[in-house]
Amino acid sequence: MRRLATVVLLGFAVTAATAFTAAHAELIASTPAANATLTTPPSRLELTFNEPVTLAENPIEVIGPDSAIWRVGEPTIAGTVVSAPVTASGPAGAYTVVYRMVSGDGDAVSGSVRFTLAGGSEPTVTPSRTSPSSTGGGMLLWIWLAAGAVLLAALVFVTLRVRRPGR
Repeated sequence: MRRLATVVLLGFAVTAATAFTAAHAELIASTPAANATLTTPPSRLELTFNEPVTLAENPIEVIGPDSAIWRVGEPTIAGTVVSAPVTASGPAGAYTVVYRMVSGDGDAVSGSVRFTLAGGSEPTVTPSRTSPSSTGGGMLLWIWLAAGAVLLAALVFVTLRVRRPGR
């Protein structure tokens, strides 16, 4: 009976921990792609998430060399894709798209995608779409996993220490 209780509690703890970590939206693709090198600046940005999101305040910024900031137009959402027109301004070099969204469960989702502008000044759309190097959600995942491990250890300890009356 004790083993059965331990297995049931262990299953519950693992399932609960997985549900909490899976509840947050994650960036799965972007245009321009993470670490892409562009010969001309894009005229539009696209961020694709694994689930629908809503816009946070100041949801998208593009920052480049010497703190050059591109003008970002009004973002729109179509399913899991957030897109916005951009007007490039700044020299060739490394640029970072910084995004801030709100997941379906109300939690903030933020991160960045880096790309390099090799030159040119005429906007074009980059068709490349690959997984970005996102910073959103990683730390939160580890916190939930650690909390789940502590809860699981406590449940196992209590289950093994509880003695049935009349023994």
